[in-house]
Amino acid sequence: MDASLNKALQKLALEIRIGIVEQIRARGFGHIGGSLSIADALAVLYGKVMRYDPQNPRWPERDKLVCSKGHAGPAVYAALAISGFFPYEELKTLNQPGTHLPSHCDKNKTPGVDMTTGSLGQGTSLAVGIALGDKLKGRDSKTYLFVGDGESDEGQVWEAAMFTAAKRLTNIVWLVDDNKKQLDGYTQDVLPLFDLAAKFAAFGFDAQRVDGNDVGQVYAALTAPVGDKPRAIILDTVKGKGIPEVENTLGNHSMTVAPEVCDKWLAALNAQLAGME
Repeated sequence: MDASLNKALQKLALEIRIGIVEQIRARGFGHIGGSLSIADALAVLYGKVMRYDPQNPRWPERDKLVCSKGHAGPAVYAALAISGFFPYEELKTLNQPGTHLPSHCDKNKTPGVDMTTGSLGQGTSLAVGIALGDKLKGRDSKTYLFVGDGESDEGQVWEAAMFTAAKRLTNIVWLVDDNKKQLDGYTQDVLPLFDLAAKFAAFGFDAQRVDGNDVGQVYAALTAPVGDKPRAIILDTVKGKGIPEVENTLGNHSMTVAPEVCDKWLAALNAQLAGME
């Protein structure tokens, strides 16, 4: 990746983080930790890798994104708003009456959301079905699937993984957000996941681990030549990445945050963004 693209994607990741905090500020609480951890990967996907048309969100030939960890909706919504799927100001209606932006992703409410998710594990099967459907219809579209590390406690995740490999679905990329925390604490304490890359490799994937908060590493993994196996990219991330106070809070899966605290975070993020101009 050249320096100009790297800088552009870093800026987009910052803008996504700003959009996440704008939503949390407006609502007063929300799923901030696991939204911030995938901002960099979303920046790479929407900034360079994915094929989509904001004016035609249901374009059949588009690439699809399924956020199986549906509580990370604020991150997806920020990426969609910045990419032109709906007005940016709508971000401030997160999870409020009449909103198009519910707490968890809903394809029937939000332009650009390709699958309703939130019941952990189910998004994996749905994404695999989308990829299989595209393959059967002869489309060259790809599906990008975000899976949480805590979500990977669900057996359905591994059933979907087996099916992915069995059907040789090379048109889907699994992105596992290994941010080390889940609702009840550290994943290591709740239910150890062991070596995720080795597990996916054993399930028949081309699997690798990258720094999921480094846009260059994520871009390189996403654009590497496709072989004859489906791809799993284990994103080694920090839950709450980009805001030190959130990073250092154990219970950062969902947080209640006062407006003045969000204002402080927004000022710091906007200062970083201005420094990149």
